[in-house]
Amino acid sequence: MSTRTNAAKWSPDSWRAKPAAQMPDYPDAKALAEVEVQLATFPPLVFAGEARNLKRALAQVAAGRAFLLQGGDCAESFAEHGANNIRDFFRLFLQMAVVLTYAAASPVVKVGRIAGQFAKPRSSPTEKRDGRELPAYRGDIVNGTDFTAAARTADPRRQLEAYRQSAATLNLLRAFATGGYANLANAHQWMLSFVKDSPQSKRYQELAGHLTEALDFMRACGIDPELHPEMRTTDFFTSHEALLLGYEQAFTRVDSTTGDWYCTSGHMLWVGDRTRQLDHAHVEFCRGIRNPLGLKTGPSQKPDELLRLIDILDPDNEPGRLTLICRMGADKVAELLPPIARAVKREGRNVVWSCDPMHGNTITSVTGYKTRPFDQILKEVRAFFQVHAAEGTYAGGVHLEMTGQNVTECTGGARAISEEDLNDRYHTVCDPRLNAEQSLDLAFLLADLLKSKRDGKAKPLPAAAGL
Repeated sequence: MSTRTNAAKWSPDSWRAKPAAQMPDYPDAKALAEVEVQLATFPPLVFAGEARNLKRALAQVAAGRAFLLQGGDCAESFAEHGANNIRDFFRLFLQMAVVLTYAAASPVVKVGRIAGQFAKPRSSPTEKRDGRELPAYRGDIVNGTDFTAAARTADPRRQLEAYRQSAATLNLLRAFATGGYANLANAHQWMLSFVKDSPQSKRYQELAGHLTEALDFMRACGIDPELHPEMRTTDFFTSHEALLLGYEQAFTRVDSTTGDWYCTSGHMLWVGDRTRQLDHAHVEFCRGIRNPLGLKTGPSQKPDELLRLIDILDPDNEPGRLTLICRMGADKVAELLPPIARAVKREGRNVVWSCDPMHGNTITSVTGYKTRPFDQILKEVRAFFQVHAAEGTYAGGVHLEMTGQNVTECTGGARAISEEDLNDRYHTVCDPRLNAEQSLDLAFLLADLLKSKRDGKAKPLPAAAGL
């Protein structure tokens, strides 16, 4: 292995001297430069101290004392930005977190794919329809979804709108997290209207009832939850893929208290499976910022290459610095994950192991829609836990594409969404997302897995179709 020091000089723009995959082609370079200069004058979206708080929380996950719940939109949409959608997403996140915290007796680190997740990598730079070829849609921060030359031309001014929407989203999230909405006494009220009649709603309402009883018991003992901020507020962090490096550079600032560089566009950034080349721009940029980092690890990842990436991104082996987000596919986890887990464990690296059960299980339905079978998602999560149990490592988190909206994008789940049902409410502009019912279903599975691990019991797992 190489040494664990980053000897090469780094600066916020040193990535520009490296090859860069998945970067859009802007026809107007002058306009792009002007937008990046303007963005560099804008206030930060997050603060270095908040990023350090997240790193400390993730260090607890790396040590096996907490669990990471990370999730949100595949790609945020300018058109769907609104207070109701943000509220529905946040309260679904709270529901999932309370299921994990109470049922599994595990603190939950809450990180949304939100307030910055506007860019998407693509398998091809172009798209063909009816014999016509245009640039691929790369997320609202880059271009539009309409299949026209004007819409698909990369427009740097979209970065300004992405900043405005991220700032507005963060403002509302902070209000929800600290203004009383996250009070545990509101657990019953968090139930989304279209989930109330679902098969798992009874289980959630029972859990919320037990939580209410516990709060009542605390009050009877003279402990008023209203006087303890940890009972009525929560920490909620943001994350996104560091894909559009000019945008990220514009928000990379020196922290006045430490002198370190932080990217202030989000608390946590990750390097994608398509941009993790050792000598390329995205790894170069991320190695120099002090934010917590994620690294997507797909089926093509080799153990030796992963160890070199870990050396580059986390040379000091800092707990909470690096989260390995594994996206193998349900049928490949048992084969591909063990050698990686063994190599990282052998080197004594303090990483968070997180499971992305979405990206490796994408198929095209007979009706032509891109979808993800819910039973395959659950299968990958189970396999992820089983591998880490066998290897003596800690399955520390999940990374989900999910929404609080009542969509029909992933098949299966409690209501058994079929391929024919996908057309009903298929709203995503990129990848299919779990709806609220499916997300809550998955949360109960995770709670059972965590509780089984804590109790040291190999209890039977629930059936794949539901809980």
